[in-house]
Amino acid sequence: MAAIVIDGKAEAAALRAEVAVDVAAFRERHRRVPGLVGIQVGDDPASELYQAGKARAAEEAGMISRRIVLPIETTQAELDAVIDELNADDAIDGMLVQLPVPDQLSEVLIANRIDPLKDVDGFAPVNLGRLVRGEPGSVPCTPAGVMWVLDRAGVPLEGATAVVVGRSLIVGKPMALLLIARSATVTVAHSRTKDLPALCRTADILVAAVGRPEMIRGDWIKPGAAVVDVGINRTDAGLRGDVATAEAAEVAGWITPVPGGVGPMTIAYLLKNTLDAARRRAGDDITTGDE
Repeated sequence: MAAIVIDGKAEAAALRAEVAVDVAAFRERHRRVPGLVGIQVGDDPASELYQAGKARAAEEAGMISRRIVLPIETTQAELDAVIDELNADDAIDGMLVQLPVPDQLSEVLIANRIDPLKDVDGFAPVNLGRLVRGEPGSVPCTPAGVMWVLDRAGVPLEGATAVVVGRSLIVGKPMALLLIARSATVTVAHSRTKDLPALCRTADILVAAVGRPEMIRGDWIKPGAAVVDVGINRTDAGLRGDVATAEAAEVAGWITPVPGGVGPMTIAYLLKNTLDAARRRAGDDITTGDE
């Protein structure tokens, strides 16, 4: 039986609709709306597309969205000054610096500079530490989106064997922590893992985030497994994920396509993180759903 294809566009739309309702409730209670700023250094076309999509989605959810585009030669001190200004701006609840940045800028310094309460990417050391400790804080958007689609698809997590292929701070490591928090048994693998195909075949949940087009083949998949493909690779044949989708779909129980799988969830969760940041800054108890 072919796998159930998880429709990421539909799932993202559902989350964005929830956020819009909650933004309206926040506005009613606090007489303002959440504010989100995206900072871009240079004019990379992919960054332009993402920033435009983010701004449009934020406005559709009822938020204020701003875009700041800085010259490609911007120095670290100049970027730091922009971040400091936004940290001090009470109208701004969330900010992100679009990655990658030019070589003269440091992603580490950027992550340390942003106020953790406004770090809606979830990359600040404080928020990553909170994730390790299981405390409330902003969680990186893509792994959070993966958890959303797994839950909505009804994939059992407790006691499941999970393999995360990829060890980045953006996806792999936080993904493993989120799965561990849900009582899965998790292995973090990568391109240099010995006998990676055999390890993948043990997975009830396989998350591919290695950045190599169609690296994971159909015969790497355990029958009935949930396969989440985070990869977005531009090839001569078009966008491809890290999983050979057609092959894997013949074996898996669930699968996310590329495009249209996990990708749309990233912006949806950015909106949720921004709303949650606004709630925290306003003193709302978001653990109980108090608006």
